[in-house]
Amino acid sequence: MQRIEVAPGVYWVGAVDWDVRKFHGAHHSTLEGTTYNAYLVMDEKVALIDTVHGKFAHEMMARISELVSPSRIDYIVANHGEPDHSGSISKVLEVAKQATVICTRNGEKSLRNLFHGDWRFRVVGTGDSESLGKKTLSFMEAPMLHWPDSMFTYVPELELLMPNDAFGQHLASSGRFDDEVDECSLMREARKYYANILTPFSALVTKKIAEVEGRGISIKTIAPSHGVVWRRNPGKIIEAYKRWSSVEAIPRSVVVAYESMWGGTEAMARHIVEGLSSRGIPTRLLMLSRTDRSDVISEILEAKAVVIGSPTLNNGVLPQVAELLSELKGLRFKGRIGAAFGCYGWGGGATKVIKEALDQSGITVALPELECNWHPDQDLLNRCFQFGVELAKVL
Repeated sequence: MQRIEVAPGVYWVGAVDWDVRKFHGAHHSTLEGTTYNAYLVMDEKVALIDTVHGKFAHEMMARISELVSPSRIDYIVANHGEPDHSGSISKVLEVAKQATVICTRNGEKSLRNLFHGDWRFRVVGTGDSESLGKKTLSFMEAPMLHWPDSMFTYVPELELLMPNDAFGQHLASSGRFDDEVDECSLMREARKYYANILTPFSALVTKKIAEVEGRGISIKTIAPSHGVVWRRNPGKIIEAYKRWSSVEAIPRSVVVAYESMWGGTEAMARHIVEGLSSRGIPTRLLMLSRTDRSDVISEILEAKAVVIGSPTLNNGVLPQVAELLSELKGLRFKGRIGAAFGCYGWGGGATKVIKEALDQSGITVALPELECNWHPDQDLLNRCFQFGVELAKVL
C-alpha cells in the first residue's frame, strides 16, 4: 500500500468508503461517499489517533503493518466514541495487548457501553499531554462537537491538529489532501457536513475557535476524521466555520422549499421567487421530493430567510415538508427569518403547521401566511409576487 505521510512521522492509515450513500441511520446523505481517517504517529512510542468503521478494520491494519507491527502500538487515542471512528479499537487491542486507550471521561463511558471491552483507559482533559519521545500529544476537550465525549488531539512540534469530526467532510476521493481535490466540491461537502451535523452547536464552535486562537495554538495542518486533510490552506476551513457559526455573517439570500400535490403550491412558489428576484435577492427554489434533504439543509445554512410551502393533507403538511420541519426544530438555525404559504381544498391547516414549526425552530416569521383555496388564479399569483417583494423589503 502507498505510504501517505500527513506530517513528518505521521501517516494516514484510514479507509475510503466509496459506496456509502446514507449516514447516521440514513439521516444524512453521503452522495460523494466518505472516508474514515486514522493517523499513526511514529516516535519512540507509537500512537494511533482514532480508528475506522469496523468493516474496514482489515484495511487499516494492513496500512499500519506497512509501517510498523501493530503489536508495537502503545496508545490508541479515541477523540470521539462513535463507531465510525472507534469501531476497530477492539481489533487493534487483540494485537497490541499492552496499548492504553486515551479519551475523555465521557469517552470512557461511551466506549465501555458501546463495546463492553476490558480495556486499559487513561482519561484526559484539556491541558493534559502524552510524550511519545520527540513528539507530544496534547489534548483539548471539545464537548458537543458533536458528542459530549469529543476532544481534539494536537501535536505542537508539527503544528498538527487532529480534531475528529470538526472540519471534516463526507467526501471519498483518491487524493488525501485539500490540494488534491476540486476545491468547489470540497467546500460544498464541508458546508453540507457543518449544516447537518454541527449547526445546533454553532455557539460552541465559535467559542472553541476563540479558545484555540486565544491559547496561541499555531495550526499548519488539520487532519479530520472524515474527508481530506487541510494542508494547503487550513485557514480556509477555519474562516468558513467562523462564518457558518456566526449569525451576523449570513448572506442576504433566501431558500424557498416546497412540495406540491396538483401544481398549485408550485405555482405559488415560483411567483414568490419572481418577486424576490425582482428586488435582487439571491434565491434558491427547491422542490423537496426532488432534492435531497441534507442538501436543502446545506442551502439553508447560508441563507438569511427560509420560505416553506405545502398543500394541506389531513389538516397538516405533506410528508416531505414534515421531515424538513422536524430537521429545522432540531438544528435550530439562529438569526433566520421565515414565512409560510400553500394551497388547500376543503380545509386548511398546512400554513399554520409550518408557522408553528418555524416558531419552534427559533426562526422569526416575518410575514403572515399566504394561503390559496384550490388553485391560484392570476390575482393570487400577483399576491405571491408581492409576497416575495415584501419579504425582500424585510431583508
